[in-house]
Amino acid sequence: MKNRLLSYGIISLVLGLTSCHTNDSVKFQFDSKKIVSGKKIAIKDIAPQLPTDWDEYDYVTIEFRSTTPQRFQLGFTTDSGYNELRLISYVPNAWNKLTIPLRFFRELPVAKHDIAATSNQPRITGWINLGGKRGSLTGVDSIGIRMRAPIDNPTIELRSIALSKDDPGDRYLENKPAFDKFGQWNLGDYEGKIYSEEQLQKEWLQEETEINETENFNYSRYGGYLNKRVKSTGFFRTEQIDDRWWLIDPDGYLFLSYGVDCVAPVGDYYTKNTDKCTNMFQELPSRELFIESENISPETHTASFGIWNLYRRYGKNYLDRAAEMTIKRMDKWGLNTLANWSDKTIYDKNRKAFILPLENIGFENELMGLMDVYDNGIEKKMDEAIARNVAKYKNNHWLIGYFIGNEPAWISKENRLCSLILNGKDRPIKTELQNFLKESGDTPDTRKTFIYNTFEKLMKAISKSLKKNDPNHLNLGIRYGYIEQLDDELLRISKESFDALSFNCYALSPDHEKNESCFGNLWVTDDYRGVPLRDSRQRTRTIPVASELTKRKRRCFSVLYRKRLCSPRAHRYRLVPMDRSEHQRTHRRGELQLRFYRRYRQALSLYGRCGYRSSQIAI
Repeated sequence: MKNRLLSYGIISLVLGLTSCHTNDSVKFQFDSKKIVSGKKIAIKDIAPQLPTDWDEYDYVTIEFRSTTPQRFQLGFTTDSGYNELRLISYVPNAWNKLTIPLRFFRELPVAKHDIAATSNQPRITGWINLGGKRGSLTGVDSIGIRMRAPIDNPTIELRSIALSKDDPGDRYLENKPAFDKFGQWNLGDYEGKIYSEEQLQKEWLQEETEINETENFNYSRYGGYLNKRVKSTGFFRTEQIDDRWWLIDPDGYLFLSYGVDCVAPVGDYYTKNTDKCTNMFQELPSRELFIESENISPETHTASFGIWNLYRRYGKNYLDRAAEMTIKRMDKWGLNTLANWSDKTIYDKNRKAFILPLENIGFENELMGLMDVYDNGIEKKMDEAIARNVAKYKNNHWLIGYFIGNEPAWISKENRLCSLILNGKDRPIKTELQNFLKESGDTPDTRKTFIYNTFEKLMKAISKSLKKNDPNHLNLGIRYGYIEQLDDELLRISKESFDALSFNCYALSPDHEKNESCFGNLWVTDDYRGVPLRDSRQRTRTIPVASELTKRKRRCFSVLYRKRLCSPRAHRYRLVPMDRSEHQRTHRRGELQLRFYRRYRQALSLYGRCGYRSSQIAI
């Protein structure tokens, strides 16, 4: 009987993957008045032929249409409970086929050095971010879709669910191209949309004549506030003034960093896998425009609408002119910082304060973002890597400081990391862990203690090396992924190792009670990266305080960010970027400097990449 049922299921699934679509669909309506809105629907109401035991299958494919680019959670109820992950549709208002590997529900992700590398899984028609539980897929009886803080009562329609052993791939299912020749969202109209190259040239010309009409932000040459000056040292530093912590610019002016991550003259990474994006593009740019770009070969199915639009505007020598326009726009909008992962074409001009990440200093995937600090040779290798990173910039007055790492994946997963070490290859950290557990006992608490001890040893070694190789600039910390995961011990280690505690906030707004309990009146910049500071000269251990005004701003920007990005009228934010201003690091990261939205009509266009995440801002 079971074999007959399985055979019938396979036949029906093949039909589900290859037959014409029915007109029936199930609609999920989300209520914008609720913090979380969604519902569950019985699988049999959508795909009555599907079995309830999915352990024989490796992929589930859904056909869906969303009215919003806003992220949503999709999950299944099984014998072991409800299990979900997070999805983003690249193309709102269009039917898409998206295939999800079922291992994402069954298995823990492969160990990587940071949260993004661990959890982000790009597909052709959507973006998958891993979360939820892991377990067997038996007794599957319902599908649930929910959305946090939905904007403008969006809807998602679902018309098909299918299972398969092999990956059937993803597919954009509409006949009308999703993106036009400028890289814009092509499935609707909106204010500010470009309809011709003549219109685009006209707007560019208008910008050229208006760009110098900058507001008076009362900035010093480095971006500090001219109305308050203290001692100058020639480099950025921190100081507590009237019970409030400030960055101080090289000339001694108080400095509040307003910046955007990933600023670059070219507005996008490359749109990848264009050969698999059937019907998605009205027209692709010529390969000759970017054939000599780094890591791009003639054989790759890759395109860049950002470069195409820059070429339209500036011709072959677009790079330097685009960089100049980027700086002028930053002047106009009051942005004083080139934040993390920005392009050296711009920060090497030494006209804006900037931040650098330390790269390739030794964080390991196998150790979920730690290093084997018990290896006698590791500190020498790390010190040499840090020296290479800072050599060019250690005397640069425009550099604020360094992020030493990003969102380590091991935090709150210390038990799993210890298991990976114990089950992994023989190495010094494995021996050290075995001896520690033998002496202290093998419990979740002792495992956590060992990982914390390892982390502290590593952070102090990095801090020491950075201060030796570059005594002029700030250690901005490791950019934790979630502030709620930072307990008192991690905070102590951080305060003793860094000049600033940095974190990325993915909540709708920061947890103010957590902030208060950890830091007092925490200063959080508008890009949701918290930076409570200590005096970089005296290296004191006092906890910084901050302005209530900043916290009020933060709440306002939170609402503005979501409404501007996720409103159906803001579907231009699902665009392949144009040179007019290109925005890509997005609502998934929550890292956008939200003051940027003051000029959003002039500034932003967002696109969903085929098979690769949007991940760069160019202005």
